[in-house]
Amino acid sequence: MNPIKDLEITKGISIDEIMKQMGEGGGFTAKNLSLATDVIEKMTKDVNSVNFLSFPADIIATGARGVIKDMIKNNMFNVIVTTCGTLDHDIARCFRDYNEGSFDADDKELAEKGINRLGNIFIPNSSYGDIIEEKMMEFLLEISDDKQDISTHELCWEIGKRLNNENSILYWAWKNKIPVIIPGPTDGSVGYQIWQFQQDKKFNINLMKDEKLLSDIVWNSKKSGALLIGGGISKHHVIWWNQFKDGLDYAVYITTATEYDGSLSGARPKEAVSWRKIKPDAKQAFVYGDATIMLPMIYGSLIER
Repeated sequence: MNPIKDLEITKGISIDEIMKQMGEGGGFTAKNLSLATDVIEKMTKDVNSVNFLSFPADIIATGARGVIKDMIKNNMFNVIVTTCGTLDHDIARCFRDYNEGSFDADDKELAEKGINRLGNIFIPNSSYGDIIEEKMMEFLLEISDDKQDISTHELCWEIGKRLNNENSILYWAWKNKIPVIIPGPTDGSVGYQIWQFQQDKKFNINLMKDEKLLSDIVWNSKKSGALLIGGGISKHHVIWWNQFKDGLDYAVYITTATEYDGSLSGARPKEAVSWRKIKPDAKQAFVYGDATIMLPMIYGSLIER
């Protein structure tokens, strides 16, 4: 057993130095956060590993979008799996602002003023539905001239190309040819705009093209790793496909959910071992915490390494 060391926080200390100290002296979640950073470092430096990133859409409404964007810009991951809301927020924030708000706001008053509340973020109708409808109709008219049968990852690249905005996740995914796969593409404003567009135009979202791509990636990979933020369809789609190669070689979970109710969001990596979605000897870490806190610390530490 190694002795616990007190943290020594001095003026000018780097994030990485704090992270490494937490690995030796941090208890509880601090220790797990340090371990998670080490696993992600090993995973992203392993040239034989195909690495996945999954996350829910809500964090893209926050400043954590900038961290995700930089991870994609710097080619830290090879495949992104997320939800339709990620497209909503990424597109909308390229053109309009979201605003600081409060968890304790009067929601009836907000509704009357045309403001949607996402936690403590205020999103005016003009910054969400209105701008997404305007831009998606414009994009879909252009895209459908050449492609009437398209996968979600192809659609994401087409949108990213047209956004042409360096703050955008989709822009850097297109630029670096990193597939962004949306297993549930109709669950959001972008999906609704596609449905509306299909009423008058020939245009099909072909999910099986995405599944073929995932199959090819998994079966051709020597090793694989994943940073899985939150749960839901994004998390499950990554671990589901990786069971066909006997599981992930690296896995880091970040979640605020607990496992007592049997939810996927709260399930720890050890449970996925029983399903052969993570290898028994995989390098793994599990962190309870808000990703908007954890991600900047992890990324800040990694870029110093």
